[in-house]
Amino acid sequence: MKALITGANGQLGWELQRTRPEGCRIIALNRTELDITDSAAVISLFQQYQPDLVINCAAYTGVDKAESEKEKAFAVNGNGAANIAGAAADVRARFIHISTDFVFDGTKSQPYLPGDNPKPISVYGSSKLQGEKSVLAETANKALILRTGWLYSSHGSNFVKMMLKFMAERDEISVVTDQVGTPTWARDFAKAIYNLADMPHVQGIYHWTDAGIAGWYDFAVAIQEEAFRLGLLKKNIAIKPIRTEDFPTPAKRPPYSVLDKTATWQTLGYTAEHWRTSLRKMLEELKEKD
Repeated sequence: MKALITGANGQLGWELQRTRPEGCRIIALNRTELDITDSAAVISLFQQYQPDLVINCAAYTGVDKAESEKEKAFAVNGNGAANIAGAAADVRARFIHISTDFVFDGTKSQPYLPGDNPKPISVYGSSKLQGEKSVLAETANKALILRTGWLYSSHGSNFVKMMLKFMAERDEISVVTDQVGTPTWARDFAKAIYNLADMPHVQGIYHWTDAGIAGWYDFAVAIQEEAFRLGLLKKNIAIKPIRTEDFPTPAKRPPYSVLDKTATWQTLGYTAEHWRTSLRKMLEELKEKD
């Protein structure tokens, strides 16, 4: 199998490269190698490589910056996704597109089902929703869209590594406690993607995160506890819970963005590990790298 991965330098793209199944040849493309907003370039490259599987990890992910760069966010997350989907359809490749929990407004009190009505409250969320619609239209609903959230890895920039830096440098930090979701280790997500790629009948919208629920404050507390136990931190500092209104940002965040993964887990035949177990494994990996 020949798999083409866009956004290859990101957390998920990196994990997809190192977890590739045996016999799978990877074509890993970063933003300098492929501008997904350039339709002609995308078509030409797909005709050249003729991939069997396309996994679109390329995205404009600056949630706050998107509020002032709306056209750029929609160009990448909307039009760019459509370009990739159309080119994949032309070469009859299995297409998997990565989306986000931010397509929901967060007003629900139960985990969001794949079929729940999206209602984004930010430019970023709106641009990702447009991408979903474009992907389904370009592939005649045959693509697989996987929504996820709170992604982290030992590679790249993310909340876990930012917290470790702050905890090493400061005596106190403040973290919002009224935004709830599920931390997700990109490595296990990558493995799930490959498993789903082998199920061509699985189409439409599905959800994937680790198991369990947490607020950003809970996540930060767990990061410190696990990192201190492993010796990644030399001290414990005070972590102060604050409300979202005490930490204003340009973009609104959904207060509750927990995704229901029941259908995905039933399809795969296994349940994701609890987010804290995955966090521990990632931190152990980070310690080995350092």
